[in-house]
Amino acid sequence: MGVSITFLGGAQTVTGSKYLVRHGDHNLLVDCGLFQGYKALRLRNRTPLPYAPDQIDAVVLTHAHLDHSGYLPLLAKEGFGGKVYASAGTRDLCKILLPDSGHLQEEDALFANRHGFSKHDPALPLYTRQDALDCLPLIKVLEVGKRYQPIPGWFVTLSNAGHILGANSVLL
Repeated sequence: MGVSITFLGGAQTVTGSKYLVRHGDHNLLVDCGLFQGYKALRLRNRTPLPYAPDQIDAVVLTHAHLDHSGYLPLLAKEGFGGKVYASAGTRDLCKILLPDSGHLQEEDALFANRHGFSKHDPALPLYTRQDALDCLPLIKVLEVGKRYQPIPGWFVTLSNAGHILGANSVLL
């Protein structure tokens, strides 16, 4: 029984980082990012994932940039109820970035509706500020350098990456 990795983002582009690691009956998502930038990329955020969110056992975040964490509110809204593992710095930044992202999406939808330039009627945000606040309790802090078992038989160790506050490389 082998391990498979499915690249759901961060491949053929530098945004939307999401890697589904599967082994046996377990699924772990490394990063859970939004696609950002050109419209063609942003539209990929609305394409359903090729797996049900409730089939994901856990998520591990490398850092808080939205292209690595910004899809979490939608994942939770669509049924993910597992734990999201991250460093303390990543968790703290997600507490700021994710609700702000939801708020901005709400504002963009209101603007599009007010000016009638969306092909959707009404234009809706991908997720709301409240959706982001609702997903935050799923985030559990891992101490850098310590070995953890997020799924039975699977081990994760974070090591400092120096990219932004709380950024880590993940040894799985």
